Amino acid sequence: MNNDHHETTFPASRAWRVLSLALGWAATTCAVLAAPAVTRSESVTINLINRMVDRGLLSRDDAIDLLQQAENDAASARAEAAATQAALARLEAAQGSPAIAANSPASPTARAETASSASRAATPAPAATDQDVVRVTYVPEVVKRQIRDDVTQEILAQQRAEHWSTPRALPDWVTRYTLFGDVRLREEALFFPAGNNNTGAFPNFNAINSGAPFDVTGTLFSPQNNVDRDRNRLRVRTRLGADIDLEDNFSTGVRIATGESKSPVSTNQSLGASGGNFTKYSLWLDRAFVRYNWLLDENDSVQFLGGRFDNPFLATSMIFDDDLGFDGLAAQAILNGKIGRTQQKITLGAFPLFSSALDFATNQPAKFKSQDKWLLGAQVAHFWGDPGVVAVNVAASYYYFYNVEGRKSSPFVPVTSADNGDTDETRPSFAQTGNTYFPLRDITPSPLNNFGTTNQWQYFGLAAPFRELVLTSKIDFNKYAPSVQTSLTAEWVKNLAFHRRRIAREAVNNLGPGGLGDFVGGDTGWNLELKIGRAAIAAPRDWNVTLGYRYLETDATLDGLTDSDFGNGGTNLKGFTLGGSFALTRNVWLTARWLSATSIAGPTYKNDTLQFDFNGKF
Repeated sequence: MNNDHHETTFPASRAWRVLSLALGWAATTCAVLAAPAVTRSESVTINLINRMVDRGLLSRDDAIDLLQQAENDAASARAEAAATQAALARLEAAQGSPAIAANSPASPTARAETASSASRAATPAPAATDQDVVRVTYVPEVVKRQIRDDVTQEILAQQRAEHWSTPRALPDWVTRYTLFGDVRLREEALFFPAGNNNTGAFPNFNAINSGAPFDVTGTLFSPQNNVDRDRNRLRVRTRLGADIDLEDNFSTGVRIATGESKSPVSTNQSLGASGGNFTKYSLWLDRAFVRYNWLLDENDSVQFLGGRFDNPFLATSMIFDDDLGFDGLAAQAILNGKIGRTQQKITLGAFPLFSSALDFATNQPAKFKSQDKWLLGAQVAHFWGDPGVVAVNVAASYYYFYNVEGRKSSPFVPVTSADNGDTDETRPSFAQTGNTYFPLRDITPSPLNNFGTTNQWQYFGLAAPFRELVLTSKIDFNKYAPSVQTSLTAEWVKNLAFHRRRIAREAVNNLGPGGLGDFVGGDTGWNLELKIGRAAIAAPRDWNVTLGYRYLETDATLDGLTDSDFGNGGTNLKGFTLGGSFALTRNVWLTARWLSATSIAGPTYKNDTLQFDFNGKF
């Protein structure tokens, strides 16, 4: 028989393979059905059914049904194989040749067609059954693959969710934490040029108000600020924090930081301070807040903050120091323009500055009225930007400082320094330098104080209330960004509650040259800063330089909240700043700054500060 004839014969080899597969499947199925429970098997199919039962994807009853169906299919396969074998025998007899064998080289396509024809000829038609029942004895290969793929994907999805193959995978809650921190090592030199007034014209009101009251009739000087001796100090700042996603638009954040005192405007720790001799340094709770983002639509949202958090307002360090944390509640609406690249931010906040002690006055049975202090702030900011050209931020702010000014006490006679006046707690809990002060206590002359010549124990309060109107703007020129960006920042502030004549009646500082004469304080300030280079240091060899000038009168803003570096901190200062930064690596960079400040009014004061910083972050 020639090759052409072989190509049209029925494929006996396939028939034997079908028969072998059917017999193996039937034997395995019968063994499983005979067992009291679904057990492990050498059959991949049976093991897959077992695993589906173990995973809860298939009930045991359904598994038994599937195995019974497999047995029925195997029986049908055996009958089909027998019919096929009978057809083969008839073909061999008709052709008179044993050429059809298991190793026949006939065409697979021809063999398949012949076997199919023979099978149809030998298999009787099935008996009629109920119309609602359809028996499928053959499942196409493509359907089998689809079923196998669906089951595989379902199992893999469960594996990923339950970390079957990664037993050491981190729990889900860990992935919602973002840790961050930074370390800064600073060499700082303070220079006081010749000519500063060192005759006692610069009382340290913060030291006086933080301790026992000062006897103004004594023979000793009150605590004084350094104005004539240069100082050099090595300082370190370390901060470590975490942002935590609480899900459903809630989040929280915490941060701890160094600091040699409770100053709200500095986290620096001078090495060798706080006791010296390698004593350990303190860590402070620097941030702790909860945040909720309310999504109004795809463009707009409102953010709510509570606790201790970063400054929510657009402002420069002339108003609020960069290290300052805000305690209280804030809400910020962010409205993105639907046409064009614009954005509006409306920020409102209420921040407690001081809370009276529950037992004030401590040494008297009848307690004094609460003297709680608050900052209430509101700001409207607008952003407009044209990519590659310019971006503009402008903001108008109003800061209402409630109850921060001092109040004269009721007349009384303090017998010792421990005796309290009923307005003692109106004095600032923290201050730097620059604001105007007046004596808080109305001490009655009596034989107990030698008719006003002794035991005049005094605290000092702020002479001016503070209601600040602030305009802030920042313009970024982005033509050569990001490699080189040019930014110009400007800010202007005016204390609308400043009344010169009333303040002048009782002011004890900010007087004419030498600390004598008329009151010379003011209520206005402004600040300009030009920055060229990278907006943020984020890659090796990134750089930027800054040049600024500021002018801040005595009572334009609260001196306890403003920049702690310029002029050694506070108001009543004017002068230049010059600085630059250069990145060594992505997370390490160097900074150098020169700050030159001079007093605006009152006794002569000059201060030059030089800082070299080594910074690292993660």
